[in-house]
Amino acid sequence: MKLRTKIFALAGLTAAMTMGATGAFAQSTLDIVKERGHLRCQVGQPSPGYYNLDSDGNWYGLDVSVCKAVAAAIFGDPSKLEIQSVSTQSRFTALANGESDMLSRTATWTLTRDTQLGLDFMPPNFYDGQGFTVRKDSGITSALELAGAKVCVTTGTTTELNLTDYSRSNNLNISNVTFDDYTVRDDTYLNGGCDAVTGDKSSMAGNISAFPVPEDHMILPETLSKEPLASAVRQGDDAWANIVRWSIFALVNAEELGITQDNVDEMRETATDPNILRMLGVEGNMHEGLGLDKDWAYNIIKSVGNYGEIYEAYMGSGPQGIGIAREGTLNALWTDGGLMYSPPMR
Repeated sequence: MKLRTKIFALAGLTAAMTMGATGAFAQSTLDIVKERGHLRCQVGQPSPGYYNLDSDGNWYGLDVSVCKAVAAAIFGDPSKLEIQSVSTQSRFTALANGESDMLSRTATWTLTRDTQLGLDFMPPNFYDGQGFTVRKDSGITSALELAGAKVCVTTGTTTELNLTDYSRSNNLNISNVTFDDYTVRDDTYLNGGCDAVTGDKSSMAGNISAFPVPEDHMILPETLSKEPLASAVRQGDDAWANIVRWSIFALVNAEELGITQDNVDEMRETATDPNILRMLGVEGNMHEGLGLDKDWAYNIIKSVGNYGEIYEAYMGSGPQGIGIAREGTLNALWTDGGLMYSPPMR
């Protein structure tokens, strides 16, 4: 079933929307979503690995899978979902004023965003860092060789500030060439308008794969910043935040326990591990604290798989993946030296 899609621009966020959303906050977000009959989940403009469109107009990707997981937890059906493609400049406003129920779109969790925008950030679903893309024939092998360079960057992002900070700290006198749209940014770089382009390394890897001659470009080794990419919800509805937070933890916990999309039915029937039985709703009453059915976590795994399966499909070597190896990175499970970790589900 094709997911509903809605595209917003800054001009679409009117005062009337804000007033309507404010009135709606008297209800819990879960009640609003159930009454509407589907979840409104915000992503960005198509970006390989995270949120992209196939030839039939269906959304897929790591962040889209998080949206589907929450829809599955609530409705038992991941297709009860409206994907909203929102501009970078409008993303936090659209969430804060109630146009979106949640955001899942390569947004970096920072102190100011967490404390000044009326939002709560969820557990990161990808740990990234900012870097530079250059042409291989430029002769540049280090970011410290970019002195006086023109660098294309998307405006209104942590990326822009990080670039300015890096240039100042290393006395590079880099000129920021800013763009609202990353596709225009990349086109400018490809046409020689910039010496380099900067962004999260994972996003740049996906974008390079779509360049006319990907092998002509490379990502420099330096990592400028910490970029914990996380979903977000509005502040003030702790019950809704718990649903989104534990839906993400369920993906990680399932991988820890060896529960996959293919074996989840067998696990529910034959497992003896009490941790698996509780998670899949066979024993206990964990679901009551979330206000969901006992099968909520089972429905997530049955619909989208565990975190490792999602990573491999969209960030790794799957047919729709962008080829970023997980082994030895922060995105590995904590048992493999990474930061992917779920609190106990008991």
